[in-house]
Amino acid sequence: MPAPLSPIDKAKYVAARRASEFVESGMKIGLGTGSTAAWLVRCLGERVAGGLRIRAVPTSSRTASLAREVGIEVISLDEAKWLDLTIDGADEVDGNLNLIKGGGGAHLQEKIVATASDRMVVIADAGKQVETLGAFPLPIEVVPFGWQTTQLLVEEALIGLDVLGRTTALRMSGDAPFVTDEGNHILDLQLGRIGNARQLSLVLNQIPGVVENGLFIDICDALVVGHGDGRVLVRDLAEGGVSETRYALEGEDNIFTEIAE
Repeated sequence: MPAPLSPIDKAKYVAARRASEFVESGMKIGLGTGSTAAWLVRCLGERVAGGLRIRAVPTSSRTASLAREVGIEVISLDEAKWLDLTIDGADEVDGNLNLIKGGGGAHLQEKIVATASDRMVVIADAGKQVETLGAFPLPIEVVPFGWQTTQLLVEEALIGLDVLGRTTALRMSGDAPFVTDEGNHILDLQLGRIGNARQLSLVLNQIPGVVENGLFIDICDALVVGHGDGRVLVRDLAEGGVSETRYALEGEDNIFTEIAE
């Protein structure tokens, strides 16, 4: 028998379930990457089995594989041209719905897809909400050529910016550098606190060798936050205010045991 859902998995599941209700038949949607986004793909797969008709642009090879597995039609962004909606997770989200993303190493494709959408909905558990961004390492995708020089330029640029820490590190996968779907490396910036996220994003993207950073500024339109007791809070900038939904989880089994952080 599958194990019961943990409180954190319950929070991710109900957030994904609520966010899946934003999706309507005929939509072209962007699918994010990460553990919470994987719950969303499973929830949408159940709806597709029940007759929902959608086409999806995944933001990583991992998400594409899972989407196909559950019966979702996968297309490229070039085929889609433009999307009705993108739903994705976040590593941190502040009170202005600015985000840090990229813990899974897919923030380049995630940002491209999100900005090619009419709306972006972010799904998260309550622990991802912060007053100020920066406790989670900020990832930047860099080209492999001269990445150490790029790292030095990044560290030099951080000296003049409003951040608490300035430690940078190449992300590894075992004994080798982590490689993104685009064939690039990732530098993780341990900043502690980001005083001016907009300025930091602009400065980082001007450094030669930096492809994209994990700050998502003025991109998120709605935030769906799940809690372990089944509550889901939705903050929609277009509608204003916060709405609440509660799902009964008694007796729920962990039917998605293969989904992990």
